[in-house]
Amino acid sequence: MKRVRRPRKADKKRVAEAEVWDDEVEEPQEEADAEPDETGWKTSTAHLAGIARLVRVGVWALIASGPALGVMALLGSSGAVHAAPKPIAAPSPGSQVGPAGFAQLFVTAFLEAGQGTERDLAPYYPGPVALAAKPGTRTATRSTVIASREVQAGYWSITVASDVTVQDDKGKPKRLGVQYFRVGIQAIGTTGAGGAATSAKAVTGYSATSLPAQVAAPAAITPGALAYQSERGSSSADPSVDTARGFLSAYLTGAAALDRYTSPGLNLQAISPAPYSAVQVTGVRDDAAQSVQQKVPADGAELHQLVQVQATDQAGSAVSLSYALTLKSRAGRWEVASVDDAPAISPSSAPSVAPQPTPSPDATTAKPSPSNS
Repeated sequence: MKRVRRPRKADKKRVAEAEVWDDEVEEPQEEADAEPDETGWKTSTAHLAGIARLVRVGVWALIASGPALGVMALLGSSGAVHAAPKPIAAPSPGSQVGPAGFAQLFVTAFLEAGQGTERDLAPYYPGPVALAAKPGTRTATRSTVIASREVQAGYWSITVASDVTVQDDKGKPKRLGVQYFRVGIQAIGTTGAGGAATSAKAVTGYSATSLPAQVAAPAAITPGALAYQSERGSSSADPSVDTARGFLSAYLTGAAALDRYTSPGLNLQAISPAPYSAVQVTGVRDDAAQSVQQKVPADGAELHQLVQVQATDQAGSAVSLSYALTLKSRAGRWEVASVDDAPAISPSSAPSVAPQPTPSPDATTAKPSPSNS
């Protein structure tokens, strides 16, 4: 006996959908010679049914292709993001500390070297050197770097100021004053060492490219006017002067606690060990408008002072010092709010180049006075 296969639920569902589809598609046909509409096109039920079928197929095709279109759009946007150019990090400037220190050592050795000691310069400059001066004729009592410029990556122009002393033929020293020397320094290593290498394992080294060149001193300038226009003298009758005196005495000698004279929250320590045994205020200027400052204003008022003191060290020597202070009023008294980094400059003032002094005529070239006969 032949076994009959029972239809499954999925098969029944497909059959039902097919029947519905056929019911929707099989519309009664009209005659081919239907009347044309106002536009001149002939319309019929069969024609409309075909258009409906095409629209339905297009909708299903669009729905089916939705995931694919989404993936393509995602890939396209990802490609656009990866294709964007990455910003190039600007190279960090090299540090001048290493080349500057090397140049300072080179200039000091150069000033002290002479005929027969040229080899002392070999660690700084490997080129041929022939010196005519007597060794030790000139010495640099102190030197410091006053200017540096990176000419190109790893190549520096350094200017060194040296206080030079020279010895005459009898060995008597004579101070020539501060002289300025410029020298080119090449550096290898990382930017932190003044070089241009990117690897942290790069070897560090320096070399001068020539002997130093003596150059002119920087222009002398006249500083701008300070903001302290009112003179207070050193009278203790002024409460602000009395506060400055007590504070600086405690700060320089350790004779009292600083918090007696400072605003709450000021984190400041006295110099330790104390370098001075006594402090005397010799002059005070401030930016207050009143010619006489006898009363403490309301809380929160500020006063900027420039205080001149004469401090006596442990050996009994007097040392002149200047301090820029900012005072604030609180509870009827002045308190030191800060020890300023530098005296305040008047906003309307600017530095200017100082005029060069006129050289005095050389006595050896002056014409002798006519003698009386």
